[in-house]
Amino acid sequence: MNVEHAIPVPPVRTPWNKGKSIGAKPPLRTKHVWASRTKLQIEGRTRELAVFNLAIDRKLRGCDVVALRVDDVAPMGLL
Repeated sequence: MNVEHAIPVPPVRTPWNKGKSIGAKPPLRTKHVWASRTKLQIEGRTRELAVFNLAIDRKLRGCDVVALRVDDVAPMGLL
């Protein structure tokens, strides 16, 4: 067999999500929300606490939180 005419075989890849649960995830429990809020407060991470509170209070998905802009939260800009 001539090596020049051999058909290349792609390497076998395993999916990144193999063995992981897919679909809807259960909502956060109240104790987990308050634990996260307390931790952020103790660490002084005000910005992350504000974004976390907004996301939880408005029931936003992760993709919606990432897409937020300042004008979405404060239409007149920062005061």
